[in-house]
Amino acid sequence: MTRHLLDITDLTPGELRQVVSLSVAPPRPLLSGKGVALIFEKPSNRTRHSMEMAVVQMGGHPVYTRGEEIGLDAREPVEDATRILAGYHAVIAARVFSHSTVTRMAACSSVPVVNMLSDRSHPLQAVADIITMREHAGPIDSLRVAWIGDYNNVARSLAEAVLMLGGSMAFGCPDGFGPDAAETDRLRAIADRVTTSKDPVSAVAGANVVHTDTWVSMGQEAESAERLKMFSGYCVDEKLMSSAAPGARFMHCMPAYRGKEVSAEVMDGPRSLAIPQGHHRLTAARGVIAFLLEASA
Repeated sequence: MTRHLLDITDLTPGELRQVVSLSVAPPRPLLSGKGVALIFEKPSNRTRHSMEMAVVQMGGHPVYTRGEEIGLDAREPVEDATRILAGYHAVIAARVFSHSTVTRMAACSSVPVVNMLSDRSHPLQAVADIITMREHAGPIDSLRVAWIGDYNNVARSLAEAVLMLGGSMAFGCPDGFGPDAAETDRLRAIADRVTTSKDPVSAVAGANVVHTDTWVSMGQEAESAERLKMFSGYCVDEKLMSSAAPGARFMHCMPAYRGKEVSAEVMDGPRSLAIPQGHHRLTAARGVIAFLLEASA
């Protein structure tokens, strides 16, 4: 059976642990003589470089294609493009606007499909975050993880991964920007270790790791002024970090906007893991590709 990774919950907790183990192991030439299609409807820095280098380190050849070049549902249907690419490549990876695009790809692909980011999920980032926290903050099942700001695709995948591995999640989000009741119930069905609050100080209290992300994601530029008003008071600065547990670390998936969602002092300070977190995108990419290839064999 061909396996895909569109959401973290496509994995069992045991499989997520296996992905992490494969990620931190030395790369093997599982892609020798094979190609990997990398489709980017959204531009990227970390995702493109980490995926291309992961494929190279595993002996394969990455083929980068911009969204306008392939023209999904413009030049040709998603399904036609996917079936053709599956005949050329061992893996198809796509960074898309709509989650339905990767869902449709997976439904018709004979090779593994990897979601490199959609409006719903960012599983590669979550795997990198788990690796980083495990390395610098301790076992996941011992951690209280706080998310401050917008409950977006990155927050959703992070929460799923943390809960699946035994940690707890606390959200501090403005009214209307946190997980709604149905989403909170869905997360609590994974593990009943979720708290939500409109108060960032309450969310950070006792946290071992504090995460945030930009308040204005790609595609939300028109909402920028209104969002900046709504998120006033949610900047992760030294004062907010002082409410976290002693030795707490800070994480940001980047790009980071200093003076908005995070202060320069925190982002560039000794508690920040943002740079090793970004480097572990490469680590995570290797593990995800290895797992999917072996699980689909």
